[in-house]
Amino acid sequence: MKRKKGCWKKCIHNKIISSQFVILNSCMNIFVVNSGSSSIKYQLFKMPDEKPICTGLVERVGLENSIITHKISLNGKEKIIQRQLDLDDHEAALKQVVALLTDIEIGVIHKPEEIEVVGHRVVHGGESFASTTIISNEVKAEIKKLFSLAPLHNPANYLGIEVAEKIFTKAKQVAVFDTAFHQTMPEKAFRYAIPQHFYTEGIRAYGFHGTSHKYVTEKTLQYLDNPSAKIITIHLGNGCSITAVNGGKSVDTSMGFGPVCGLIMGTRSGDVDPFIIFHLVNQLGYSLDQVNNILNKQSGMQGLTGFSDMRDITKAIAEGNEEAELAYEMYTYRIKKYIGSYAAALNGIDAIVFTGGVGENDINVRKLVCHDMDYLGIRLDDEKNKLRSGNIREINTDDSRTKVLIVPTNEELEIVKQCYELLNAEPIFAQSEKTEGVVFM
Repeated sequence: MKRKKGCWKKCIHNKIISSQFVILNSCMNIFVVNSGSSSIKYQLFKMPDEKPICTGLVERVGLENSIITHKISLNGKEKIIQRQLDLDDHEAALKQVVALLTDIEIGVIHKPEEIEVVGHRVVHGGESFASTTIISNEVKAEIKKLFSLAPLHNPANYLGIEVAEKIFTKAKQVAVFDTAFHQTMPEKAFRYAIPQHFYTEGIRAYGFHGTSHKYVTEKTLQYLDNPSAKIITIHLGNGCSITAVNGGKSVDTSMGFGPVCGLIMGTRSGDVDPFIIFHLVNQLGYSLDQVNNILNKQSGMQGLTGFSDMRDITKAIAEGNEEAELAYEMYTYRIKKYIGSYAAALNGIDAIVFTGGVGENDINVRKLVCHDMDYLGIRLDDEKNKLRSGNIREINTDDSRTKVLIVPTNEELEIVKQCYELLNAEPIFAQSEKTEGVVFM
């Protein structure tokens, strides 16, 4: 018997609330906000043009000597403005960003009201949100309920929403969830073999980096000219994850209930035997908070080598550091293992895709991952692998049965595209005031 997905409270705010608004506007100013605990990344697009007209980063929010780095394109040339000042909170930071956006000499808009849409990255949407969603009080309340599932991210994302609502009063506020792309995973993939009642309390695999995996998936399917292709997308940065994709839908992914499991990362451990946690606490005397900090911030490549940046690790290997070399082998071996398991889950693959800062730029990582993978038809062309380019490209040999691609990711552009598509879509059904905010179980 087919079980209904989501024994835990199942909420389809995205389908209900999104249909309230229809903006059939071919040209739209969309401001993307990625709010962190002490930072704000932002980009402004005039869609449908997919090139940002300005980008920026505010660092050290709430600390002394905050820094704003603001980049604009003037007369075909990039201009970088950097300012250092004290910004007490996110509201003060975003007000300074608006001052730059509307500056009489370097501004790209005249007033904040020209921003029609603010797109927010929200890390965790739980089972409540399976697609991009217009933000209402009900949606914000649901995001707050998920704070415990993403304590380092969702509170900061939520703060960004509240501040943007104060400043961009005329704009539609839209949430794009990192977990949404993985909501197509079947129950056999996202459930854990623990007592049933834990699932009703929300404990299951959610997956992350979904915005990146979705972006490179769509680019890959277009490149292959095959919407039903079976592909494995490998996002390698400071955080790392790998996803099995069948016909554009995520069917399994390495990150689970939280972002620690799966691949070895910059400072996160990736998969470890859970009994290690009990041993650290019960036998070695570590507190749970200390163990959490160890697995999230002191492990991975940092724990193995003392470095979290692959460029530093590559340099150490060149200098004969054996620990760095072993860590490199462990890192790539774990990726190979996941490729093998996902190839089995997909019953074959048409392409593997490298993306993210490490995936796009580290020649040796790609080489080690693809080495001795003939059984899957993966054959790397060493010369193609060495070429540098900002475009999608093949690095496999001509006779390789499986494509090996580098697809540069662009999470901000994916957020903008999803906002634009949502707000230019025709409503699926007529909205009734009586149905707004209904929660389905």
